[in-house]
Amino acid sequence: MDAAQTIRDCIADVTALRLHRTGDPALGAAVGSVKTLQARRFRGTYADLMGSPSFGPAARFFLEELYSDTDYTDRDLQFGRIAGTLQTMFPQPVVATAMALAVLHAQTEGLDQDMGRAWLLHADAASDAARYTAAWRTVGQRHARHEQLQRVLAMGTDLARLTRTPGLRMMLRMMRGPANAAGMGALQRFLEAGFDTFGQLARQRGGVEQFLATIEARERSLMEQLFDADAVTCGTQLANTLGQAR
Repeated sequence: MDAAQTIRDCIADVTALRLHRTGDPALGAAVGSVKTLQARRFRGTYADLMGSPSFGPAARFFLEELYSDTDYTDRDLQFGRIAGTLQTMFPQPVVATAMALAVLHAQTEGLDQDMGRAWLLHADAASDAARYTAAWRTVGQRHARHEQLQRVLAMGTDLARLTRTPGLRMMLRMMRGPANAAGMGALQRFLEAGFDTFGQLARQRGGVEQFLATIEARERSLMEQLFDADAVTCGTQLANTLGQAR
């Protein structure tokens, strides 16, 4: 699989989704509401990890880079422009991680847009938590949700593996100037932040494995509730989780 073309295709898909929302302000607002709720949910689900000296940096990295309601338009534009150059400037493991990020991002944007449409259908729900639960069940796509989670976990594993590549941190530091000059500043910051965050976690015996296992267990439990639990109970539990967000 050609990494540059994969990245271009993924960014083109994300751009098309954004353009569609630009022409449909109601959908755009709905997707924004979904993304905001999901970020709040992540903060609530992992409030304990956020406050942990050991796991806090990794939890915040996941929130800011993978579960955030942040607008990634600038980073996406950079990805699209420099996809070909990427393969010549960065070593193969870094290129593979960048490609995996693009694929995950495109899948997430697609699911969020589907959720936005479903969010509009359930405007009469009793609460945001109940509305989100109803929207989730309307969208369905159980397989895609599990695939999305596996990609998130693989991203963490890949970043941890990069920290064990001899000389890579020095290489990233040396490439900071050229990367910024070439319009790859956002990718550079993502790689450096991920490298430093998971490098710190990897220095703790079993730290990466424990962190990712916690993410997997809690996300799988949440998905099972959203798909299969009594809707009222699920909405109540989700509301409690949102209340824990900080």
